[in-house]
Amino acid sequence: MTGHLKSWPIVLALSILSAPLVLMYVYLFIDTFTNAPPGSFIPNEFTLEHWTFLWHTPPGRLSIWRVTLNSLMFATSTATLVVVVSSMAGYVLSRLNVPARGFFLAGVMVLHAFPAITLIVAIFLVLQIVGLYNTLIGVILVKAAIDMPLGIWLMKGFYDTVPWEIEMAGIQDGASRFTVWRKLVLPQVKPGIFALGLFAFLLGWGEFILPQVLAPSGNAQVLSVYLAALIADDNNFDMALFKSVGLFYIAPVLILFFFFQSYLMNIYGGGSKG
Repeated sequence: MTGHLKSWPIVLALSILSAPLVLMYVYLFIDTFTNAPPGSFIPNEFTLEHWTFLWHTPPGRLSIWRVTLNSLMFATSTATLVVVVSSMAGYVLSRLNVPARGFFLAGVMVLHAFPAITLIVAIFLVLQIVGLYNTLIGVILVKAAIDMPLGIWLMKGFYDTVPWEIEMAGIQDGASRFTVWRKLVLPQVKPGIFALGLFAFLLGWGEFILPQVLAPSGNAQVLSVYLAALIADDNNFDMALFKSVGLFYIAPVLILFFFFQSYLMNIYGGGSKG
């Protein structure tokens, strides 16, 4: 009872601070489904005209569903690569006595702290040379490589929490190191894998700079670039369309956060151990 009494000021303060943001999202949702008289914020009619982009493609633009599919492929593929590589590399750095282990751990942290935007010119040249510039797969590989250091460090932290006795029992029974990792250790860090996958997906879904610079063509366009193009179109700028597409863009993020926020809140717990 005393703990609840002590925490209520914090809850009240957070509620007050978050109220403007909540009201903003509520008004955005209402505003995309209504019309208001000029100069007024109070709607006077319900309408779906701001959402016609879902079934009618505006002239000179890609279908919103094609762009959404590109975004989904980009975020899903990036998350898959990050999870697969990080789950294996994190185990190696956590359990195996590999040469220069400390150097690799330090390198992972340096790569994570290094601002990726400073490498954009070098990345552009490399993709041009290998023929992956202006392709979705090229941006996927770059984004996965940038997010991988954080994923490796987090997975190492999760592996550090797994008792050694589990592995020793498997090795004594004659299982290989790979079998021990796959059948005994990996199930112990499933929450960490799921959290990392979700985190990497959200990072990919919200990425803008890399798709904009490395895949500017329409065939590889993602939702963030599509949304930015609506602002850049000075001749046919439609604020109602921009708000509706923006709400469409953030809807998956809000849904995922609502259902899986407990995983996201605990993701850095695995990385707290050395």
